[in-house]
Amino acid sequence: MSKSDEATAYFAQGYACSQAVVSAFAADCGIDREILLRIAAPFGGGIGQTGGICGALTGALVILGLQFGSALADPVAKQKAYQTGREFVERFRKANGQVNCRDLLGHDVSTPEGLKAVKDGGLGKTVCLPVLLNSVAILEQMLKDSDRP
Repeated sequence: MSKSDEATAYFAQGYACSQAVVSAFAADCGIDREILLRIAAPFGGGIGQTGGICGALTGALVILGLQFGSALADPVAKQKAYQTGREFVERFRKANGQVNCRDLLGHDVSTPEGLKAVKDGGLGKTVCLPVLLNSVAILEQMLKDSDRP
């Protein structure tokens, strides 16, 4: 199953965008999927359903942190992680036009009215799923490029 198919399957089951992204890459990170699903749980709806940074973006940053982050207080490693994160955000913004959930959806999911408009309008399928798939594709490409000699 492709990463896009895995992420789509998790999203269709009701997982947040952030969880769908991390679930697709769990095996590559050598970390139990359940642990990553728990870590990514609060990022849905634009971080705690505040309409902030998109969960598909934050989920990808979790994976990039696992791949390129350091457990040491190393300034060179820190800058590499920052650079990788910034590159992902720039690619995400270019692909999707925005980085915040409320801007992508055109509704503020932190309000009952905004959440209802998103659900009633089927925006999970028409907006969130394409954004999720863009995030997965960007992440796959960045990880593939990093494997080059």
